Amino acid sequence: MKPRRIVDAVMTRASRLLGGPAQSRVVLTLAGALAVDGADKGTVSAMAPQLKSAFGIGNTQIGLLVTVVALAGAAFTVPVGLLTDRTRRTRLLALSVALWAVAMFLAGASGSYAWLLASRAALGAVSATAGPTIASLVGDFFPVKDRARLYGLILAGELVGTGLGFALSGSIGSALSWRFAFWWLIIPAGVVVWFVSRLPEPARGGQSRLETGQENITDERDAPRPHDGPAQNVTAGAGAEDGTGSGHEDGPAARDGERAREAGAGRGRDGDPAGRAVRRAQVEPHENLVLHSDPRRKPTWWAIRYVLRVRTNLILILASALGYFYFAGLRSFATIYTTDRYGVTTSVATSLVLVVGIGILAGVLSGGRIADRLLRRGRVNARALVPTVCMLTVPLLFAPAIHATSLALALPLLVVGTLFLGAANPPLDAARLDILPPYLWGTGEGVRTMLRTLGEAAAPTLFGYFSAHVFGNQGGDGGTGLEYTLLFFLLALIAAGLLGVVATRTYPRDLATAQASTERIAARSCDPPDADP
Repeated sequence: MKPRRIVDAVMTRASRLLGGPAQSRVVLTLAGALAVDGADKGTVSAMAPQLKSAFGIGNTQIGLLVTVVALAGAAFTVPVGLLTDRTRRTRLLALSVALWAVAMFLAGASGSYAWLLASRAALGAVSATAGPTIASLVGDFFPVKDRARLYGLILAGELVGTGLGFALSGSIGSALSWRFAFWWLIIPAGVVVWFVSRLPEPARGGQSRLETGQENITDERDAPRPHDGPAQNVTAGAGAEDGTGSGHEDGPAARDGERAREAGAGRGRDGDPAGRAVRRAQVEPHENLVLHSDPRRKPTWWAIRYVLRVRTNLILILASALGYFYFAGLRSFATIYTTDRYGVTTSVATSLVLVVGIGILAGVLSGGRIADRLLRRGRVNARALVPTVCMLTVPLLFAPAIHATSLALALPLLVVGTLFLGAANPPLDAARLDILPPYLWGTGEGVRTMLRTLGEAAAPTLFGYFSAHVFGNQGGDGGTGLEYTLLFFLLALIAAGLLGVVATRTYPRDLATAQASTERIAARSCDPPDADP
């Protein structure tokens, strides 16, 4: 019994750290969905030598296997984001993970490089669902005050999955074949599908947000409805009605008006730290961007244009894309740079890369927690401030680490630098949810993911070109050319930090605008859609 008691105590403690049974279930399920996608990235890297031998290909073709996933994902993220705002998200996510498993089976069964490349393109298309759906679910499942911290826990799933994919796929591929390195991922994908398909769909806008310690999750279909007219779902706290224009008196009048007002106005302005901070500072919204009706009834290009008109959102999208651009380039050449610079073997270099990855994981887990704590203390722009500080700090740590010739000096600087790099992401992702109405969360994340993915796809090629053709002759060796390339592209992180400085000034007013949209849609739920800007 003693070992069982220890296990029970550990599980109970872990549940409390994650916010209780209900929040733990959501965090682990969504983290699992990101983990299987991350595991695939690690698998391709681990199986590169075997794939070269099996298909007679070189580094360019290996790189294309990664690039085609990114390009396919970029092409599909905006349509998927629009679909996320208009359909049941848990069902959409479960379906995409199931199709992901099918694509992994086809990749393992490939008889030619063309077949493998086509299966990778299909994989990119179905994996595009993860970003928009998970972002939207995070916004509706978790309270504003804890959103960045819990988002960080979910994002950690991708990092853990990448590490496990790299380690386990490498071992399985070496023991069996490269095909089984892909096929084994079908098993965890099936587990994720089972859990996601049983995850209740939250009401849009936060009517069913989970409080700390909550035991059960309420499905949106369980919300009380006085009559059975179509499209009666009104989301509170989000600021958007579902399907007004159907001819019914939908909205707060069709449900519980008092509940809608409490969730919309109370949570929007008084019931969360961001709302209280905005109210204390007497921040006025942008009246030309305040919505008065369901934005999902608008045309596709109107929705895309609106999310890009929100100044802070556009700034954060660009800053995030620049950060991911540098990380993608660094990740692509980290092993090569380490072996050339410090004269270590590939296996040692790989182990060192994993050690540095621990810094990223620590940053992802701590960045959101720090931003949420500052927000609760009244710092209204905390979720823009923390990423800004992180982005401006990373070059100060990376520059001497990259230039150092001593591994003992470079390694701790890189670990701390990647910690700051990882810490920027959770508050950035939470901030984008804060400044958009909930019915546009999927669209906003789709646009952001598309631009981020394009940056990630371009990074390996640009880093490789600059190291070979721009800086290749500096010092007479390729290792030095790569050193100058990594130093030069630190300008991307500096630019991201400077954009963040602007975002700290624009964020409060855009936050007030999103909250004003919440309140006005709840108050004028029957207004015609042409009242929007």
